[in-house]
Amino acid sequence: MPRFVLLLAGLLGASGVGLGAYQAHGLEKLLTRRELAPELIERRLDNCDTAAKYQLFHALALVGVATLATRQPSRWLKVAASLFTAGVAGFSGGLYLIVFAGTAVHWAIVPAGGLLLILGWLALAIAAVRGCPQEA
Repeated sequence: MPRFVLLLAGLLGASGVGLGAYQAHGLEKLLTRRELAPELIERRLDNCDTAAKYQLFHALALVGVATLATRQPSRWLKVAASLFTAGVAGFSGGLYLIVFAGTAVHWAIVPAGGLLLILGWLALAIAAVRGCPQEA
């Protein structure tokens, strides 16, 4: 499990940096060529920035989960990793669809992804409570 989670973290991290760089250096030109209204361009740039940040934060969270799992395997760490991955797909992925495809994704995808991210953090907290021996 830790090796696969690290693989996911690496892929999410690399693609998050790439998408964040594109947002900073090329996305505005792409959206302008599509003749979108300036307010819509600004909203999409903000959405891309938010998506990339959350993707990168959770790539780092996956590194932490994988590191913990090598020291003390836990079902709750597996749950946290799964929820973080699904949450990034829903939250960041949904925002990227809006930004790049202009697709009006189902209204619940992005907030559902956010909820999965929150649940991932709660699963990590449960892993800490259930998986760590009592300190003296």
